Amino acid sequence: MENKINSFSHDHDQKKFQVRKLEQSDKSKGFIELLQQLSVCDSVSDKEFEERFQELSSLGDDHVVCVIEDDQLQKIIATGSVFIEKKFLRNCGKVGHIEDVVVDSSARGLQLGKKILEFLAEHARSSGCYKVILDCGAENQGFYEKCGFKHKEIQMVRYFV
Repeated sequence: MENKINSFSHDHDQKKFQVRKLEQSDKSKGFIELLQQLSVCDSVSDKEFEERFQELSSLGDDHVVCVIEDDQLQKIIATGSVFIEKKFLRNCGKVGHIEDVVVDSSARGLQLGKKILEFLAEHARSSGCYKVILDCGAENQGFYEKCGFKHKEIQMVRYFV
């Protein structure tokens, strides 16, 4: 099967692939399958998806999930999210936390990850955040540095499940 995504010209990609907020109908366009390319993501029923979608929607601009859809294929090919943490530090400042950035394996190299990150970082900035942060594996550090992020300190984790 020909990879239709990579057959487009770069100029066409810039017009075709627009970042937008997640919609409830995106589940049927491969959103969960895309997340499975990033990490463990078991199947999610339509009811579970709807409940989580409504829960996140109720948070308004404090939690945004964005996607890029290939309109021709009706498939979600990139996603990421940002949530806004309200702090006491920095005069009750805010920090944006970017999470779950993934581009479909068939669409990598088209600058879609960069577009997702720009959208999320701009959302954090316009929400009054003094910084935006993310965690990544060492293998992705170069990509994030090309997108304007800097290596700072280390991540620690403690899993409960």
